Amino acid sequence: MVARKPGPKGPITAPPLDWSDAPERGWPRIVWFAETFLTVPKGQGAKQSFRLRDWQVDIVKAFFPTDAEVAAGTSQPMQGVLSLPRGNGKSGLAAVLAVYALLADEQEGAQVIVVASDERQAGVIYKAAVRMIETSDRLAEQVHIYADRVTVPHTDSELRTLPADEGALQGWAPTLALVDELHVVQQKHWDAVVGGLGKHERSLAMAISTPSDSTESVMWALRDYALEEKPEDFLYVEYAAPEGCELTDEDAWYEANPALGDFLKIEALRAQRRTMPEAAFRRYRLGQWVGSENTWLPWGVFRDLGEPRRVTKRDRVVLGFDGSSSGDSTVLVGCTVPKNGQTPYLFTVAMWESAGKSPGWRVPRDEVDAAVAKAFADYNVVELACDPWGWQSEVQAWAKRHGERRVVEFNTAHAARMAPATDRMYEAILESRIAHDGDPRLVQHFENAVAKVTHLGALIAKDRKSRDRKIDSAVASISALERATWHANKSARVGSFAA
Repeated sequence: MVARKPGPKGPITAPPLDWSDAPERGWPRIVWFAETFLTVPKGQGAKQSFRLRDWQVDIVKAFFPTDAEVAAGTSQPMQGVLSLPRGNGKSGLAAVLAVYALLADEQEGAQVIVVASDERQAGVIYKAAVRMIETSDRLAEQVHIYADRVTVPHTDSELRTLPADEGALQGWAPTLALVDELHVVQQKHWDAVVGGLGKHERSLAMAISTPSDSTESVMWALRDYALEEKPEDFLYVEYAAPEGCELTDEDAWYEANPALGDFLKIEALRAQRRTMPEAAFRRYRLGQWVGSENTWLPWGVFRDLGEPRRVTKRDRVVLGFDGSSSGDSTVLVGCTVPKNGQTPYLFTVAMWESAGKSPGWRVPRDEVDAAVAKAFADYNVVELACDPWGWQSEVQAWAKRHGERRVVEFNTAHAARMAPATDRMYEAILESRIAHDGDPRLVQHFENAVAKVTHLGALIAKDRKSRDRKIDSAVASISALERATWHANKSARVGSFAA
């Protein structure tokens, strides 16, 4: 092994590596290169030849087809995502690809960048790659190794770690960009990475990650894009347990974890299953999209209740209003009063959000006032339930304009009132006794909500770790459903007395 020396580097005296007898570029050469030149950096099999497993070869085949395969019609992805549970050797595989792209892909001036949310995370793949180079005399004598980069003077190529920062990511033209743990990387950073692609004969941006806990993430957006559009230049590969599987179904564990029974031990998963929260185990160990560990609703259950339905003047409607001044969303939603066995129906009337606005942006109160007036004109509104915080004067004006009996205060910060209302919304969603218009903002706010347990029952709150995940539509919807249910019960009582 060639020792790494700090300070200025001397000239490279070894001749360039000769790849004339190597397999053709692409996956055959990657498999051969790993076994011929590289060793496992740590863990089980450390210092042994790095032999790619069959499932790893399948991944490499998909992302790195040969020139002959591309000429015959195989798609050559320029972007892609590999979703894989923890413990399946993501970092080791990424390090193999990084070293291959730096030294063996025969691209002059290759730029290989490893991007992560912070320098520590980016260093995981980088350190593994450096260790692989250092333990191979033939590779180590070709490079200069620094704290944050490896250079190959013969080919003017470079491997470098970069934080997920727009400024740091600009100006690169990567032959291979490896984005580690995409679930914590923002859309703007992914855009900066892929913006430099296409300036070399081959270039690929490949993210390797466990699933995100939010549908607001770039990882979810890319997954949705790949599954819906099926573009030829974008590849999405996912290892996950079947949806709805039991937590104790070890056959599902094997389906999600291709390394299980090899370098991933089932005893470790059995122990973690007993101690990890269910959502965390499903996400990190089964590769499932289940939301954050304390998400209020099971993943996807509210989304699945979306359906098209026309709300007419014949439908009695309760409006729910939750206002803000700048940071949170200001929301006006509607909920039909159920009748004749129909389920209540939630729909978005109007919403004002700060996202994408200038720092000094404020909610346009005149627009909100106009939207309330229009809603009263367009729908058969029996009540407007308003959270009065910060909007007391507007609520009073609406009561004067539309009638004090039709405009009421509903303090969503009052736990004694909000907790039972939240419980009733939760039960209605889980039992499919409510529907909604499918507005993606409404869905997102429900999926963002986390449970806050109190002695009065569960309330919904924003995730403390991600304060930008808004929940205002969910809050307004809870108040609207609560009051719509009250009006439905009131009508039933009046009907029974009349009979």
